[in-house]
Amino acid sequence: MYSNYIFDLYGTLVNINTNEEFSFLWEKLRLFYSFNRAIYTRDELKSKYFTLVNKKLDSNLCASYPDFDIEEVFKELYIYKNIYPSKDLIKDTAHFFRILSIEKLELYEGVANLLDKLKNKNKRIFLLTNAQKIFTSYELELLGIKKYFDGILYSSDYKVSKPSKEFYNILLNKYNLKVKETIMIGNDYFCDITPAKNLKLDTLYIHSNISPQLNYEVNSTYKILDGNVEKINELIIK
Repeated sequence: MYSNYIFDLYGTLVNINTNEEFSFLWEKLRLFYSFNRAIYTRDELKSKYFTLVNKKLDSNLCASYPDFDIEEVFKELYIYKNIYPSKDLIKDTAHFFRILSIEKLELYEGVANLLDKLKNKNKRIFLLTNAQKIFTSYELELLGIKKYFDGILYSSDYKVSKPSKEFYNILLNKYNLKVKETIMIGNDYFCDITPAKNLKLDTLYIHSNISPQLNYEVNSTYKILDGNVEKINELIIK
């Protein structure tokens, strides 16, 4: 039916819940920085972090939907206190932050079987995700699904995110994907479905527990409104 299957990640294949507002998170992160000689109060660290995040987003004027590498923020938080961190320390800090923020991280039921089935049929599987590589690459390994993908594009690597058509075109061009042989599957109608349709790709919208609220009729090639991943088999795999 199709040769190439492009998936969104969070809310499509992976059920995740994170919270970056926890006082607990910022107190523990403050201690981590302090152990590495960058002394912050909890509120100072939180405020500086979000200031740097917003500054990074605002500085990328070339993209309509910009992204950035979050490791730069963790690095600058050290430098602000005159500490010059190693790459390993920056990575460890990013992972510590992510671990503290995660409340839930799991595959939706049926995802592993779906990816197995596609791979056994010699389909090519791609991931196009608005995500930080320093977080998501390790989460894919943890969940056991990284091995399935023939290509993974993280928005943090390309400084642009969905729904920008530029991000989609990077994937299509990099892997020489033919539009008529490719389908986009995602849970966010605005970010996943609309730009893919504009590029003449077939689409499958799946409404999951963390999909944005729909205020309009779904107009995609296929749709699953009850979040049942297993229905993807019936609709688009032959």
